[in-house]
Amino acid sequence: MREHEAMLYEKRDNGTVACRLCAHRCVIRPGALGYCSVRENIDGSLVTHAYGKLVARNADPVEKKPLYHVRPGSRMLSVATIGCNFRCDFCQNWQISQTSALPDNARAGYPFSPEKIVETARNEGCDGIAYTYTEPTIFFEYAFDTAKIAHEAGLLNVFVTNGYMTRDALSAAAPYLDACNVDLKSFREEFYHTHCGARLQPVLDSIR
Repeated sequence: MREHEAMLYEKRDNGTVACRLCAHRCVIRPGALGYCSVRENIDGSLVTHAYGKLVARNADPVEKKPLYHVRPGSRMLSVATIGCNFRCDFCQNWQISQTSALPDNARAGYPFSPEKIVETARNEGCDGIAYTYTEPTIFFEYAFDTAKIAHEAGLLNVFVTNGYMTRDALSAAAPYLDACNVDLKSFREEFYHTHCGARLQPVLDSIR
């Protein structure tokens, strides 16, 4: 699958691009990757290497998200790509969240279209789709396109997220999201800086 142009970025006169997807707000020079390791500046345009490339797909109980008040007893088709905008030293899915998106990486995923995700969810008797395991903000374009199709098909869309996204990303996703579980890892700024490579305040802003 060819590389997919990213959403939510600005081109700069010097060939760099400014990503507006997550709270890192990376400014990326040509040929470089963002902090997430899946978004790259190619000739002055920002592309995502995560689009349409799954590394995980499972039908899970909605309670595993964990959500106890959203369609109790139902199942969600859980999907993920590689990549994350955190560097948590306690990550349980580090094999897929902390890996490279470069073409020679055999773990970068297998082709699976948004339409195929929705079709699979319906065929497996799932009530919705959960974007989880890694960070859905990082595969935002893929999740966004899938969520629109799922919404039209009457399926729920659930983000299991670290909350480190911009208001622009939240506003774009909001019409298609039915539930979110934001993983607040600590109330201490020092913890986020030391153990996650991030800041606390953007997470609190997203929760609010």
